[in-house]
Amino acid sequence: MHISIDISQALPFLPEDSLESIRPGIEASWDTLMTGTGEGNDFLGWVRLPSQTDTAQLKRIREHAAKMREIAEVFVVIGIGGSYLGARAVNDALSPSFPALMKSRKTPLILYAGENLSEDYHADLLEVMDNYSCGVAVISKSGTTTEPAVAFRLIKKKLETKYGREGARERIIAITDASRGALKKIADAEGYETYVIPDDVGGRYSVLTPVGLLPIAVAGLDIEKLVEGAAEMEQVACKSPDFMLNPATLYAAIRNLLYRHGKQTEIMVTYQPHLVMLTEWWKQLFGESEGKKGKGIFPAGVTFTTDLHSMGQFIQEGVRHLFETVLSVERPNRELWVPDDPENNDGLNFLAGKSLSEVNHQAEIGTRLAHVDGGVPNIRISIPCLDAYHLGQLLYFYEFACGVSGYTLGINPFDQPGVEAYKRKMFELLGKPGY
Repeated sequence: MHISIDISQALPFLPEDSLESIRPGIEASWDTLMTGTGEGNDFLGWVRLPSQTDTAQLKRIREHAAKMREIAEVFVVIGIGGSYLGARAVNDALSPSFPALMKSRKTPLILYAGENLSEDYHADLLEVMDNYSCGVAVISKSGTTTEPAVAFRLIKKKLETKYGREGARERIIAITDASRGALKKIADAEGYETYVIPDDVGGRYSVLTPVGLLPIAVAGLDIEKLVEGAAEMEQVACKSPDFMLNPATLYAAIRNLLYRHGKQTEIMVTYQPHLVMLTEWWKQLFGESEGKKGKGIFPAGVTFTTDLHSMGQFIQEGVRHLFETVLSVERPNRELWVPDDPENNDGLNFLAGKSLSEVNHQAEIGTRLAHVDGGVPNIRISIPCLDAYHLGQLLYFYEFACGVSGYTLGINPFDQPGVEAYKRKMFELLGKPGY
C-alpha cells in the first residue's frame, strides 16, 4: 500500500474549476524539475537518488553502524538544519518513545549537538559523554558552519581527552565534501572514516544520503527499506504530472491554490508524538525552499490531540489565513484498549473495549470536521503504518512536492540566500576578521 491524499475537505474553499486552472502550471513545473531546466538545477541529485543508491554504500554504512553499536552507548550526531533534521525525524518516528528507559534497548542512545549554541545544553552533553562510551558523526559540507563547528571542537577535545587521539579516531566519522572544506581537511589529517555529501544534493534534501542514513543505521533501523520506499515513490512521482496518478503533484497543486486564495499559513497536523521531528524536518524543507522574494506559504506544525488544548482555539476561531495538512497513520504498531471500570467515576465506560488508536482516529475525524466548519481547509495525507518503507515513501513525497510547488510559486526551491543575513550580523558582533 502507498501514501494516499484526500483533498475533499479543501475543494469547497476553492472555485469549481481550480484544479483544471492550475494544471498547466503544475505540469510545467513538473517538467522543469524533471528536465533540470529551472533555477537551482545543479541541486537535483536527490530526484533519482533512491533508485540509484549504491548497494555497496548501504553495506558499508551498515558495517560502520554495527561497529558503533558495539563500542558506543551514546552516539552523538553533530549537525544543523538538513545535516541532522532528516536523521532525527526518522529515528524519532521509528524508535521507542522512551529509549533511554527501556531495558530492551540494544542500540546506542542517539543524541544531537551543534544545532544550537546553548552553553548549558552542550555542557550537559559533555557530562553525559564522561559517563558513557561514545561515538560521533560530524556532518558538514564546509566544516565552518558556526554551530556544528563549535560543537565539534568541544566534542573532539572530549573524545581525545577520554580515549587519546588514536582512540578518538576510531570513534569519529565525518560526513562532508568529497575534496574540499575545513572538515574534509581535518578528517584527512586525523584519519577519520568519511562519507561524501553529494555536490548536487542540498542539505534539506539529504536524508537519503549518508547524512541521514548513517545515524539512522546506528539507531538499528532498516535503511534498505527506507530507500526502497523512497524509490517506490520516486517511480510514482517521476512518471507523470497527472493529478490522478501523482499524489505529490496533487499536493503541490492544492496548497498553491489555497495560497492564491488567501491561505498563507500551512499547519502540518499529526496525531503521533513520534512525528514531532518529522514536522520539524518538513518545516525546514518547505520554509527554506519557498520563503523568498516576498512569497511563500508559512509552514507551522502542531501535534494533536495535545495542541487542541492550546493552539486548537486559534485554529478553530482565529484569523482565517490558514489551512491544515493532516498526516494520518492508519494502523499503530502496538495496541492498547481502554479498560472497563465498574465505578465509572470518570464517565468513560462508553470507551471501554475501544483501542486508543480508534479513539485517536475519531478525534482526528471530528477535529477535521470542526475545523472545516470553522473555515479551515484540510488536506489529509495518510500512510498505512509507521515503518521504514512507508516513511521512505513519505520523505520522497514531500521532497518532490516541494520542488514542484516551489517552481509553481516562481522561485528557486533549492537555494537559501536569506540564511546568510543573520550570519553576517553575528560575525560582525563577534569580531570575526573581515566583518
